[in-house]
Amino acid sequence: MENLFIAAASEPISFTAVIIIAVIVLVLIAVVRNIRIVQQSQAVVVERLGAFRAVWGVGMHFKVPFIERVAKRVSLKEQVLDYPPQPVITKDNVTMQIDTVVYFQITDPKMYTYGVESPMQAMETLTATTLRNIIGDLELDQTLTSRDVINVKMRAILDEVTDPWGIKVNRVELKNILPPADIQNSMEKQMKAERDRRQAILQAEGKKHSEILVAEGEKEAAILRADAEKQAAILRAQGEAEGILAVQKAMAESLHLLNEACPNDQVIKLKALETMREVANGKATKIIIPSEIQGLAGLAEGLVESVKEPKAE
Repeated sequence: MENLFIAAASEPISFTAVIIIAVIVLVLIAVVRNIRIVQQSQAVVVERLGAFRAVWGVGMHFKVPFIERVAKRVSLKEQVLDYPPQPVITKDNVTMQIDTVVYFQITDPKMYTYGVESPMQAMETLTATTLRNIIGDLELDQTLTSRDVINVKMRAILDEVTDPWGIKVNRVELKNILPPADIQNSMEKQMKAERDRRQAILQAEGKKHSEILVAEGEKEAAILRADAEKQAAILRAQGEAEGILAVQKAMAESLHLLNEACPNDQVIKLKALETMREVANGKATKIIIPSEIQGLAGLAEGLVESVKEPKAE
């Protein structure tokens, strides 16, 4: 067996075998080089002999060598075109500088490839033309205050025109609107005056609110003081009433005790004298004595005289 291998190795390789090996290698290289992998959010437009063949989606595909070719590789993601400021003239002959941003997405790779030459340049030209037409129907004040309306109109027009190109315009934004310098200065003065007016209004409202709070505080304090005085008067009146009630109760109890003891007329008259003495010690300057008390006073004086006579003897 070893001798056979040595013999085969010693023999020269024929020209036909070399050609076959070369062809196999070329075929392998051609196969490998014509394998195409399409990534996510991409599409590939393929032509066969110059005519549209197919649109490849995500995955691995094989291109026939020398017959098919990749015409365009298209991104299906949303894209943004930021155009430089464009000079536009309003209805009242004011020249303004407006820059526009367009958000679009390719929805039909075939139409995008064959619909229009240089789609991005066509989009820019179409955007500038549409902007001039819309602004030309508006005055300066309308242009400055109708940004959203202009965006909606431009999006509708651009989306309709670019639909045959396989492009969908999602939205359009006016990034900056720059009027002439003299108008800008006038607008800045107006804005400053408006800011000053609003600041003055805010200050006046703040002062008014502060005064209202102070007045409400004083009102609440007066109410609280009145309530406190009312409560104090009520408490004083309750104290006096309780004191009077206690005195009356004590007098009632004393009368009750006297009634239970069955006092005679002399005891009652003596109690009356004690009461008169207490009354005489008060602040009253005039005292009216009933007739019965006067008789009792005469009796007391007679008793005093009868006590004094024996001592004189």
